[in-house]
Amino acid sequence: MGTIPRGIEEQPLKKICQYYAGKPRFFTLYDTFSHIPVYSAYTFKRSDGSKKVDVPWMYEPQLSLVSGSREMEPFPSITIHKSFEDSQAVLDDYSDTVIFERGQLNPDEHQADPEDKAATYTLTNVVPRVREFNIGPWKMHEHTIRKRLNNYCRGIAYVVTGVTTSGHTIRRHNINRLGIPTYLWSAYCCVEFDHNAPYSERSKFPAFAAYGLNDRENNRVQEMTVQQLEDFLKRVTYVSGSFQIFYDNCVPPNTANSHLA
Repeated sequence: MGTIPRGIEEQPLKKICQYYAGKPRFFTLYDTFSHIPVYSAYTFKRSDGSKKVDVPWMYEPQLSLVSGSREMEPFPSITIHKSFEDSQAVLDDYSDTVIFERGQLNPDEHQADPEDKAATYTLTNVVPRVREFNIGPWKMHEHTIRKRLNNYCRGIAYVVTGVTTSGHTIRRHNINRLGIPTYLWSAYCCVEFDHNAPYSERSKFPAFAAYGLNDRENNRVQEMTVQQLEDFLKRVTYVSGSFQIFYDNCVPPNTANSHLA
């Protein structure tokens, strides 16, 4: 369950173990052409949902330089952005986007430790989300999952949240800079849960999933089984027939697997 999804074929993709304050925090598969993450995979931490508001946005030196630090760093002065904007998003890419907001795939409200929360503020964990969708249906879904896992998950909960794209982009200076997600999707896996929970909640364990259209209208987030989400993604994005979000479909394995970063 603590392994990354398999069967994603699209290139060029970079694997990022997101380091902050000297520790691995979560994992991101990043598209250096569209300058957005394909997905972020993280361990949910029981929290009150509060947001950390005093953290600067960060970038990944490791995407720009072979010898670059693996630790995310705050953006330097604007004049230095040119040195790494070929491989990742920069703050200017979001500065004039009236319709879109920066939307975290690993949201800070799904983390508890201040440093785990801070680590979610890297642009490699962010996609352009339509404002109405971001503050409406998707935010409500993040709240729902936080409350469900807070209340009924008794062990470790793994979450994978990603996007599909269809070629639409945000442009800056007449250059394609950011891929615009068509759909947002998310799935969680928690094999140790409260078997006495109400059936309406118990039926959504050990794993469940959802997706929603990144648009102003028709953007209701639909919950479904992980299998149903995988079937949907096989139809609308570049994944192989062996695509699997959770190892062994979130069935407890006989041997332990390495945890997500």
